[in-house]
Amino acid sequence: MALTTYFHTIVRERHSVKQYDSSYELSKQEIKELLEIASCAPSAWNLQHWKYISIHDQSAKEKLLPIAYGQKQIVEASVVVAILGDLEANLNAADVFESDVEAGLLTEDMKSRLIGQINTAYSDTSTYAREEAIKNASLAAMQLMLAARAKGLDSCPMGGFDADTFVEAFNVPCRYIPIMLIAIGKAAGPSRPTSRIPIDKKMVWNGF
Repeated sequence: MALTTYFHTIVRERHSVKQYDSSYELSKQEIKELLEIASCAPSAWNLQHWKYISIHDQSAKEKLLPIAYGQKQIVEASVVVAILGDLEANLNAADVFESDVEAGLLTEDMKSRLIGQINTAYSDTSTYAREEAIKNASLAAMQLMLAARAKGLDSCPMGGFDADTFVEAFNVPCRYIPIMLIAIGKAAGPSRPTSRIPIDKKMVWNGF
């Protein structure tokens, strides 16, 4: 019961913070720990469709500032994590499933068949790869914000930035697409709680 209560507290206390204590610093090790927790998120076929750019140095934040339309949390937060989605996550399959083979959870034949299924899905010329990249990387993004809150930190997801300019400025390979930016740090003051539409207005039972 205590763990359940703690989790509910973390979820309810997470708010999008726009003003940060610019004097508060996170070490690279602390950032890596947050990203390791974020990477425990689920993903289709366990392909782990995320890549992170940790924008930690002040000079890098200053470069990002105009790309994010001058949102000051970019330069005030301890770090801004760019969440990228992997358009070629199928290439992760061999490494992902090899550990399962070594653990005796898969045979080599099962591994080969799974990789074949995945590559067939990714050979679809529709929007499949893009949709999977966005959907699965977003799971890691939410987990990152909850991990930050659990460590007493604050965060803010941002979709307001010029994705094309970001790709050029930060040399993002064409394999990846920017999903969102997440500012993380210590709030400079109390965050403003937001209301939620009652759940009875946001759900239906068993279909419309």
